[in-house]
Amino acid sequence: MSKITASEACKRTAEICQAAPVVPVLIVDDASTAYDLGAALVRGGLPALEVTLRTDCALEVISEMAKVKGGIVGAGTLLTHQDVKNAKAAGAKFGVSPGATPALIDACEAEGLPLLAGAASGSEAMALLERGYTWQKFFPAEAAGGAPLLKSLSSPLSQITFCPTGGVSLTNAQAYLNLPNVVCVGGSWVAPTDVIKAGNWDQIEEIARTAHSTLKSA
Repeated sequence: MSKITASEACKRTAEICQAAPVVPVLIVDDASTAYDLGAALVRGGLPALEVTLRTDCALEVISEMAKVKGGIVGAGTLLTHQDVKNAKAAGAKFGVSPGATPALIDACEAEGLPLLAGAASGSEAMALLERGYTWQKFFPAEAAGGAPLLKSLSSPLSQITFCPTGGVSLTNAQAYLNLPNVVCVGGSWVAPTDVIKAGNWDQIEEIARTAHSTLKSA
């Protein structure tokens, strides 16, 4: 096991977030669809894939998506040290959390898993900054104040770059990406549940390609 520092974690997280303007947030309840889903998203230009640990087969999904050439699979909804260990063992290359606690950050650093930790306010963002985390998830983005709140934080907390997630769609994503402190957004709209169940991978690829070509970072 190779430990990681906050600085090293942020460097890797930055590379992942800069890979495309959208990080698909995936809740997958059938592992048999995982490889094809991941491959379609990667073909569409969205290589960073966040698989949330909200289904019984999530770890298996991560393992399958880790096989996709050109993909960078991560685990979302990390809450505990065991979540971190399980995600790393399954093949996750990064982690995402809805919030952050000292224990969770310690676990990710100990397990060598770069963490995109969540913050919903200036105080939470500052607490992560104190730990050396300059790349953060803004969640739940729309419920917490949306693009106007992030814009207000861009000057006093200019050291921090955010990935807004939660209520983000193709309709409002560009408003976030226009901000100087946002480089990508997270969203589930690029992988609609009904399209996944139908196995329409060409449609998933086209949705991903549209997101990649339409949305631009500031």
